[in-house]
Amino acid sequence: MARMLAVSGATALLGTSLTGLGGGAGSGWPTPPPPDKIVIDVATVNGSGCPAGTAAVAVSPDSTAFTVTYSNYVAQVGLGSKPTDFRKNCQLNLRVHVPQGFTYAIASADYRGFAHLEKGAVGIQKANYYFQGSPQTASQSHRFTGPLDDGWQATDSVPVAALVWAPCGETRNFNINTELRVSPGTSDPSRTTSFMTMDSTDGSIRTTYRLAWDYCP
Repeated sequence: MARMLAVSGATALLGTSLTGLGGGAGSGWPTPPPPDKIVIDVATVNGSGCPAGTAAVAVSPDSTAFTVTYSNYVAQVGLGSKPTDFRKNCQLNLRVHVPQGFTYAIASADYRGFAHLEKGAVGIQKANYYFQGSPQTASQSHRFTGPLDDGWQATDSVPVAALVWAPCGETRNFNINTELRVSPGTSDPSRTTSFMTMDSTDGSIRTTYRLAWDYCP
């Protein structure tokens, strides 16, 4: 799955609410996005939670973020579940082409879905962010405990000091690996089913990523 997303750099991919995000040098102030065109090349989208044709990537109407929408991202345990259904994942492999002299990092991500967790069951949403070939990784997770039968939302906000910046002067793919995991906990999996989704059943459940920018030295 490959897509090319081109947007104007004047407003592109920068969450205006990300005040206080500094540059890679730790300036403590937001850096404006590049004035030239920015292109996101979605090299691959694959995993047990996003089989071919079940995930779509697009730039938001106001050009402040890119969004991934899923249609088959479900983890579950209990009645009717296969042994491997308790964990599902999806890895995005991105190439972000930015003008010379700039670097970028994932500054925040919003995740949404629906969960039906029986009393005592546990659901976990996790994400890892890293550049190909780099040992530096940012990771965040969110835990949900049953009883729960409602939509869920989680936000990863990366502190300035923990931002993983693209190496200046190098082209490296950026990876975002998400995971949903459901465990029966103290519930009875022989009588009940617990599940957690990250999908687009109602057209509004999606994942949004925002980028921070900095000048290269």
